[in-house]
Amino acid sequence: MLNKYSIPQIVALSFMAFMLTACGGSGEVNDPNLSSNIGVVTEVTDTEIASLKFMREEEKLARDVYLTLFDEWGNSIFNNIASSEQEHTDAVLDLLDTFGVDDPAVTGIGVFTNQELQDLSDELITRGKGSARSALWVGAFIEEADIQDIVHAMETINNTRMLEVYGNLLCGSRNHLRAFVKNIENQGEAYSTQIQALEAEVAAILSSPTEQCGGH
Repeated sequence: MLNKYSIPQIVALSFMAFMLTACGGSGEVNDPNLSSNIGVVTEVTDTEIASLKFMREEEKLARDVYLTLFDEWGNSIFNNIASSEQEHTDAVLDLLDTFGVDDPAVTGIGVFTNQELQDLSDELITRGKGSARSALWVGAFIEEADIQDIVHAMETINNTRMLEVYGNLLCGSRNHLRAFVKNIENQGEAYSTQIQALEAEVAAILSSPTEQCGGH
């Protein structure tokens, strides 16, 4: 089980530091239709630009860690959810392109422009390679962190197209969390929330069924 304090603190610091600088079972889950039918809005604020850049790399982090852990352990849940995360990061890239914002992401697996996300990726991969059990806890932690960051982002932006896409990302992250926790519990282990601030929200998610995201 991951430490409940050190990694969540890294996530919080990475998001806040980036914002301040810029403004300155099987693992198969129902994932969102990430295309939006909302009319194009061409203007975005500095806060929204910072949010897009952070979200682009955070979703890439999830994909990269899952691909790495699939190679390490061969558990299909990582490969399945990595495919969903590819859709997530591509959806954010579409928004960056729509609004004419430079893409911060680089091609290499496990390589990030944002140093805090780089450090987090390195830490999660190290922990996930410790054991097959630890890898599942890393997956669940990533989804908790995604949920926390997406919810926070949606409270700070007004762009309707971004809110639509972020809402779909959030739905997908809830389903991914359910899938990882199901795998953990299938091994006879009880799951406990890793980011304490999300305890009530995670309990609500895990007590509810898998969602149909993006209108599907």
